[in-house]
Amino acid sequence: MVSCSDVRRGASGVSTTQDAPGRAITHWRATRPDMIVPAMSEHVQIERTGAIVTIRMARPDKKNAITTDMYRGMTVAFSDATHDPGVRAIMLAGAGGSFTSGNDLRDFASAPPLDDDIPAFQFLREIAQCPKPIVAAVSGVAVGIGTTMLLHCDLVVADPATRFSLPFINLGLVPEGASSLILPRMIGHVKASELLMLGDMFDAVTAERCGIINRISAAGEADGVAMGWAEALAAKAPNALRATKALLKSETTGVLTRIREEGQRFAPQLHSEEFREALMAYTEKRAPRYT
Repeated sequence: MVSCSDVRRGASGVSTTQDAPGRAITHWRATRPDMIVPAMSEHVQIERTGAIVTIRMARPDKKNAITTDMYRGMTVAFSDATHDPGVRAIMLAGAGGSFTSGNDLRDFASAPPLDDDIPAFQFLREIAQCPKPIVAAVSGVAVGIGTTMLLHCDLVVADPATRFSLPFINLGLVPEGASSLILPRMIGHVKASELLMLGDMFDAVTAERCGIINRISAAGEADGVAMGWAEALAAKAPNALRATKALLKSETTGVLTRIREEGQRFAPQLHSEEFREALMAYTEKRAPRYT
């Protein structure tokens, strides 16, 4: 892992340090005025290997629970990769054996947003409309947004021990990431209701059957499989590949609208008694008591 003190400031707001011959670890700041990151996030690592950029959530002591600064950093990273003509594929992964345990609830609860224009939803909109192929390597846990962000990736491979969860209802919240639109289309209303209304954990086999992931790798091999896919995609005709993705994602407008609609319900729930009770119950390791 690269610490901030190891990073050298380069041109165009990009900081780079050499990790191994031919491989650079980069932490990007915003280079456009509408995408400003207040501070570099030490918990987001950006690795450039040829035409592939890997965006890695790197907070392993918290199973890569995502903070506001991490959302900002990943949004900028996706935006910069989109606008860099030398980048042909993006890989998304987590450090330390986990993809992500989802939102850092304490970070969320410390300053609940008042509307849907928050870093988490900015990140979801950015990944949803990214025109370049996104490959995800998933292991450990993929909780909440850790699962919904996969719905916007093009190829997803998971370690066989990975556990997935869409626990929004268990936190007194509503779905996000357009999952309330995409999942019923993918797996039907009844199965989507099971995942979103019960909020139970499910395994990699179920995720594969539901079409949330493409493949289950051998144990410990998810990153390698994902990088192999990213390399294969980067070698394809870039214009034809982007056009193919655009055709496959021709309903993006509806997805972005649903992300906003979900956000308009999500933000008020963060100020609700239901969320406060769910968070208290989680902290006290008990079942919530709703009135």
